[in-house]
Amino acid sequence: MPFADRLNNVETSAIRELFKLLGKPGIISFAGGFPDSAMFDVEGIKEAVNAALAQDPGAALQYGATEGYNPLREQLAAFMAGKGVKDLAPEGLIVTTGSQQALDLIGKTLIGPGDKVIVEAPTFLATIQCFRLYGADVISAPIDANGVQTDVLEKLIAEHKPKFVYLIPTFGNPSGTLLGLERRKKVLELAIKYQTLIVEDDPYGDLYFNEAPPPSILALSSQVPGSRDWLAHCGTMSKVLSPGLRVGWMVAPPELLAKATMCKQFSDAHTSTFAQATAAQYLKAGRMPATLAHVRKVYAERAQAMGNALRKDLGDAIEFVQPQGGLFVWARLTGAGGKVKDGNELARRAIEKGVAFVPGAPFYANNPDLSTLRLSFATADVAKIEEGIGRLGQAI
Repeated sequence: MPFADRLNNVETSAIRELFKLLGKPGIISFAGGFPDSAMFDVEGIKEAVNAALAQDPGAALQYGATEGYNPLREQLAAFMAGKGVKDLAPEGLIVTTGSQQALDLIGKTLIGPGDKVIVEAPTFLATIQCFRLYGADVISAPIDANGVQTDVLEKLIAEHKPKFVYLIPTFGNPSGTLLGLERRKKVLELAIKYQTLIVEDDPYGDLYFNEAPPPSILALSSQVPGSRDWLAHCGTMSKVLSPGLRVGWMVAPPELLAKATMCKQFSDAHTSTFAQATAAQYLKAGRMPATLAHVRKVYAERAQAMGNALRKDLGDAIEFVQPQGGLFVWARLTGAGGKVKDGNELARRAIEKGVAFVPGAPFYANNPDLSTLRLSFATADVAKIEEGIGRLGQAI
């Protein structure tokens, strides 16, 4: 088949390929990035479905506006106001089919062949693939335990003049890091200084364990005059309500929203109106705070159990920062005591012991750190976590 040349820039997801190995009976998987389906508020979603069909079935089941179902846009604006984004009007956002589509629309509207895009090292694998599909030269900005190193980021922006900078500042995937308040403000200052778009991806910001994280970069933009003109923000219901609804949204300058809406018309016409109406009714019913409180408590317990087990069973053969939110532990193998130092090699040994995780290399756009790995604590209970990390200790 005469496939498009742009497909030469990408390959299938290493994570998706790993899932093919997980059919082995009894395997404990820390590989996925999924929320735990056992914690979905099924009753609340049922009530929201029934309300959507009872109150306006024609709108819920019919074609809709590409920009999104207006009652949902209103609820999302109110939801964001509760997180410090006080001046967001419903028309200031569009509804997307998951935040993944928002990122694709950003790539589609902004990236031409050879354009520079800066991402964190490491970052969400699918965005590397997405941006490369549109021809981007993807450049990595280093992170530390406090998120992207803004001094290095500034040098990279000045040197490469990128189309945009893509960040996951709050409990990022895969790193789990939390960008500090002063660095968030610095990012906004850099956006203005270099007139460079910042794309904030925020799928995990509501999944904090103890103290709430700093306000989102979007919320902080009100403190840095002019920065909103250089900021796009992507949100999603997938990690807190249900991935199956495929409801996300994008906040961006009006001209970018207009172009993204035009491109969305070409791809799916609109996000499922039925899913949007369901999400709108769920938010309207006020069930989200209780749902978030529950998942935060469960994930906090699992994150702590995984950290404790890693320290117990792998000791100085592994190093990591205990996560304060999100779904992941990001770790580095030290090779201490002659133990395995390569994440890919450990992944192969781990599968043989009946446990799976994702090696860290695919999360880097350039110069991967082969000693890294990502472990998700989201879908295994404490007993499974302890058993699975015990198996990992045997594999190393």
